[in-house]
Parts: sequence; C-alpha cells; structure tokens
Amino acid sequence: MRISVLVLLMMFVSTPAVWGASARISEDTEACIECHASLHPGIVAGWKQSRHAQTTPGKAIGIIGLAQKVSSKKIPEELKGVALGCAECHTLRPDAHADTFDHNGYDVHVVVSPRDCATCHTQEAEQFDRNLMAHAYGNLMDNKVYQLIVRAVNGMPMLKKGKVALEPANAATEAESCLYCHGTKLKFTGTVTRETDYGEMEFPVIEGWPNQGTGRINLDGSHGACSACHTRHRFSIEMARKPYTCKECHVGPDVPAFKVYAASKHGNIFSAHNKDWNFKPVPWTIGKDFSAPTCATCHISLVVNTEGEVIVQRTHEVKNRLPWRIFGLIYAHPHPREADTTIIKNKDDLQLPTDFEGGLASKYLLSEQERAKRREAMQATCLSCHHKSWVDGHWKRFVNTIEQTNAATLAGTQIMGDIWKRGFAVDHTKGGNPFDQYIERVWSDLWLFHANSVRFASSMGGGGDYGVFAEGRYHLTKSVQELYDWLQFRLKEKE
Repeated sequence: MRISVLVLLMMFVSTPAVWGASARISEDTEACIECHASLHPGIVAGWKQSRHAQTTPGKAIGIIGLAQKVSSKKIPEELKGVALGCAECHTLRPDAHADTFDHNGYDVHVVVSPRDCATCHTQEAEQFDRNLMAHAYGNLMDNKVYQLIVRAVNGMPMLKKGKVALEPANAATEAESCLYCHGTKLKFTGTVTRETDYGEMEFPVIEGWPNQGTGRINLDGSHGACSACHTRHRFSIEMARKPYTCKECHVGPDVPAFKVYAASKHGNIFSAHNKDWNFKPVPWTIGKDFSAPTCATCHISLVVNTEGEVIVQRTHEVKNRLPWRIFGLIYAHPHPREADTTIIKNKDDLQLPTDFEGGLASKYLLSEQERAKRREAMQATCLSCHHKSWVDGHWKRFVNTIEQTNAATLAGTQIMGDIWKRGFAVDHTKGGNPFDQYIERVWSDLWLFHANSVRFASSMGGGGDYGVFAEGRYHLTKSVQELYDWLQFRLKEKE
C-alpha cells in the first residue's frame, strides 16, 4: 500500500488535538496512532473516548476524597504528565512480558495484564487477585472433579463398535467453551513474519490468545484480565456498571444471574429507566445517579447516599459481600475463604466444598460470624431502598431456599448413589466419570441447573418463574422422580 508524501507529512505534524485526546499525549503514543488510526480505527476511537485519553495520572492522583480513581501512592514520573495511550500500556515493563517484541524500534507487548494496570490501580489489582474470578482458570483446570465435568461436556462424541465414546476436546474447543470465561493459559511459542500495509513485520505467536477470561494466566505470570469487565480500549466504568457486561458469563442455565435479574423488579426498573441514569460518577449516588441496583451496585461499586455518606466501599474482591456460594457444587454452601479453591478437600479427599451427602468442608469455608459480616455489607445497599422488615423477610426466604434445594439435591444424590452402588452406572470411585451417562446427566442437571435456578431466583428476584417452571422447582422435583423411576425400572428389568 503506497502512502502519499502529503499524508505522511500530515501525520508527522499532527498535534494531540487531532487525535481527540484532551490531555497531552506522548511522542511514543503519537507514533503508534499515526499508523493505527487508519489500521484499527475502532480501537483508536474507543481510546479517544476513554478517561485515559482525557486526563493524566498526575492530575488523577491529585484528586482528594471518594472521587479518586487512582489508588497507587506513587506514579512513575514519565507517566504523570501525559495521557495514558498505546505506548504507556503496551511498552510498560517490557522485561516482564514473554511476548515483548521489537516493533518499529519500540519494545511492545501484546497482552496488557493486571500488573500493568496496577501501576496506577494498585488496590484494585490486589483486590482482584484475591477474587475467585482471578483464579478461575486454575480452579477449573486443576480440579480433578471439575475436569470430569468438562470432559463430559466438551468431549467429541464418536460412535465406536456400536457405543458412544468421548474423544478429548482440542485446545480450540476448550478456549471457546469453558475457558472463554474462565480464561486460558497464555504461552509465547515464537514469532511469525506477516506482510502488512507497511511491509514485512515480525509478530509474537501466543498460544491461548485471543482471550479475555477473568482467570486468564498472563505472560507475566499474573492472573486475570481487567478487560473482562472494562472492555478495552475505552475501559469504561459505565460499561462495567451495566448488567450486560456480567451477562457475558452469567447468563445460565448453570448461573442464570442475568436472566433472573432481567425478569425481576430491579431488572424491570433498569430496563424502563436506565436511559435517565448516570453510570459515570465516582462515587455512585443512589437516589440521584440511579434508582435500582445493577450487578455492580451489589457486588463492586462504591455507593453513597444523597448526603454523600458511604453505604458500601468499592471492592474488586467480589466475594467480600457474599456470605453464601449459591452455585451448587453439589450443594449451596458458605463461601470459600480463599480465592484458590483447589486447596479445598472434603472428607472423601475430593476438591469439593461439600461431600456427596451434603457435609461441609468447614475448614475452608466461612464461619457463621464471617458470613454475618458479609451479609451486613450486602444488605447495606438493600436498606437504601427497602425497610428492614422487607430486607429481613427477603433474606429469611433466601436461606430457606438454600435449605430446601439442598434437601432436594440430597434426595436425588442418594438415589444416584444407589444406582452407582448397584452397578447401573460407574462413578469416580471405580474409575468412571460420574457425569457422562444419561442418568448421571439427569442427576447433575438437578443441582447444576434446576437447584441453581431456584436459588438465583430467590436471592436476586425474591422468587418468580425462574424459581418455578423456567428451570426451577418443577424441573427439580421432576429430576428426583426421574432418578427414582429409572432405578425402579432397572431393578425390575434385572429381576
């Protein structure tokens, strides 16, 4: 592709104002934009509208009080006076990144990690690293029980000698299924030469890329991807506060959070009135900026009342407001203490927070006192709109739902245990996969989909159809009955 002398001249004499940044941009970033404004206009347009383009870290760190968004105590001198642009993020800490390569005289890395973001956002990066989502890759891939589920779901079914057999899934399948949200493990495998509009250039080859999963293992050894919620290159607070961002991974049927929210009164209010809300301010004022919670309100955001009093502090350690983990594995249980759940061992030496009979691996889970503290943090937001009697009544029903769904799960698991004991299916104790046969799928649907749907409907919506007919109690009780009837049929068949 030929570029005219006039176009080149215009590029080199351009000023930051031409690029749309209201803060001064560095010469290095200007050099990046000279090419990428035409090569990748969507990326550049997103960056232009970002806070990073509108101010400098030096100004941001000078903000006093709750409105401060930069938590680092000290900013490198070379970053203080310029907008955060391409070069400031993609050439930061080059020796720490395995994918660093020479790009037109600059040491550039492709993957920006939470440790890069920690240069300005230290507290947020540290909190996120203590979050379950940051460890989502290891929590899935390093848990032998979960790997049995993954194998049963992602395996390629083949018909061999008249029987269905599952071939292991390849890396591409894993990357766009479970690891889309959990994150991949990135690995630098070499370089490749490609023809570009500016001639031949050499680029790094990264195994596991692209990926924006919350537990991605980065090439500097860090966990997570800030862009999972603050999508690059605008890194918008507004986007992270809207439920559509969380929907990307929490849509169900195993974690039907968005579907339940959309059907709830809170979701109804959001749908009707969010066009009049202001999702940008820090802190976020309930009763002024918004009038009903989104996912971020309850789990992450710094929320104040109209008097400026703090209701809940901002946290990127999302489990800080969660007393219970309602995602049944196999039962709902007190939330794990640590973000790395692979350290959990139940009485049967499995990496599960409960055993198959519902007993808790209590050593690794929150105590009643710790749960009470987290419940208080969660309910603080509720009390900004609801009377205490409403909040207490809601919570009482929620705890009842946990008890009832766990009881139904126990009934189904006891029947499944009898099926395994009689040899009608093969479980993990005998070298089998407890999730791959038809009747085992009926059992796992019971707690992975139906019990979870009931619990999410209770916690986020106070009930509703997702707790009854839409993957709820109707299907939960049906699954228990199907397990029982299947066993009785096999017993009669055997006789």
